[in-house]
Amino acid sequence: MTRGSEEVRVERDGRAMTIMLDRPADQNRLTRDVLLTLQGLVDRLGADEEIQVVVITGSGAEFFSMGILNPAVRASYTKEQILELVRVANRLYDGIEALPQIVIAALNGTTRAGAAELALACDIRLAATHATFALPEALWGGFPGAGGPVRLPAIVGRARALELICTGRELDASEMERLGLVLSVCPAERLLPEARALAARIGASGPLATRGAKRIMNVHGAAGFTAVRRSSGAATSTKAWPHTAKDDRRASPGAESAQSTVTGLISRSRGSTSFEKSRIPFSDSAWVMKPERPTKLRWPKPPTLS
Repeated sequence: MTRGSEEVRVERDGRAMTIMLDRPADQNRLTRDVLLTLQGLVDRLGADEEIQVVVITGSGAEFFSMGILNPAVRASYTKEQILELVRVANRLYDGIEALPQIVIAALNGTTRAGAAELALACDIRLAATHATFALPEALWGGFPGAGGPVRLPAIVGRARALELICTGRELDASEMERLGLVLSVCPAERLLPEARALAARIGASGPLATRGAKRIMNVHGAAGFTAVRRSSGAATSTKAWPHTAKDDRRASPGAESAQSTVTGLISRSRGSTSFEKSRIPFSDSAWVMKPERPTKLRWPKPPTLS
């Protein structure tokens, strides 16, 4: 599976695949065609049992990608076209996050707006020493609509995420590493070789371990994700918050399937069906295993002293 396009180059090497955004004359912009090409790749990767790691990067040394929209680009689209782009991007980024493969973003330059949100949907991020990261939508009178407010707090913390989103401040590579946004920083000429070397090391591990670890980690945040996305999508469409905080705390439609995933993994690993019988529903993004009835412990009687 190596089908890409003139704007999205794909290279396969053993258990790893490299996807390169290749629009250097347009700052590697994520156009609708590029997003749909990436979606096609993601759809096929979901059923690919050979590929274990995916590396996403940009061509050239200046831009990973400028993103999907900026004020100049936005002015050329209607509101309906903008909302459609946001919907396409959300579906793609959710798909990347849900891939069974480990996805590495190699940030080879400026990473801005929708491209920054693409990087956040990846599992691991590496950066070149000159790379930058920014969510500047607040400076344009909007806010990140493709998952940034959901994914960024989980990486850098709520307060820092709010500061970055509400000010649009740009991070350099050293601060990205300090905040844990990227795993490591290396010289530009070493970025792609380092990303591919990491991919090779991960690919050499057992698929059960790598895919199982990612699956369980994704389940951890699944219950609250859909409710947050529902609010974010509504805000993107109407620039209002129609749900109350109480509404957003309701169990999401994905909670039960997420619980089933974890329960299934545990049951199979222990060779027992007892966990399946003891499930209780999600509550406030958490799950617990509850026995059917409490077990009464019987302690031996103390010896009688004569």
